Amino acid sequence: MSELTSALFTGAIVLAVVFHIAWLARASRNRAKTARETDTASVRAVISDVVDVSDGAAGVITWAGSWNGQRAQVRTIVDTLATRKLPTCWLSVTITEPVAVPATFDMMMRPGSATTFSNFDHLAHTLPKTTALPAEAVLRSDRRGIAFPQDLIAAHAGIFAENRAKELLITPKGVRIVWLLAEAERARYGVFRQAAFGDARIDPALIERLLEVASTLREAINQRDRQAA
Repeated sequence: MSELTSALFTGAIVLAVVFHIAWLARASRNRAKTARETDTASVRAVISDVVDVSDGAAGVITWAGSWNGQRAQVRTIVDTLATRKLPTCWLSVTITEPVAVPATFDMMMRPGSATTFSNFDHLAHTLPKTTALPAEAVLRSDRRGIAFPQDLIAAHAGIFAENRAKELLITPKGVRIVWLLAEAERARYGVFRQAAFGDARIDPALIERLLEVASTLREAINQRDRQAA
């Protein structure tokens, strides 16, 4: 094979590789666009006036709107921290309405590593826990010596008996539940280090369920506060 033929052959291979990489990138963008449109439709099935208010943060998509007369937020967060065995996709559902609590109450299930979806790691005060709350839960707050209605919280936290429920956050500004939506495909992540979640999509019924739990808990806390006033 002459040097010219060899050079042409090498150039053709390089060009083919470049075109293939470009095709893969375009296909990945198309899949991401389709997945986002599908998830938006799922959120809209529950929150009819939903708007995509994402701020461009990598791996985070945020929708906001109103549900049953209350402001609500739905968010997906892709967590690729190196401390995890596999990247995970979290679903965060929040009722963003006032709650009659004096500080932040954060209940995290099985905390074992840093989180990208929560400030739990930065809360300085660990709270004593009633036995009515899950044994695997750890409670923290941003203020020392604050009493929270743990009996009331426990009565509305049955969903945390399920392995996918990860965090319950209650602040004066709202109630949030974080749910494990999916883990990355092990084979693709192991070979290509890509956080791909296959056909995992947001289920409107799950959004409705989490909103209902958050809303009911908020109303119970506010009602007890009104009765005590």
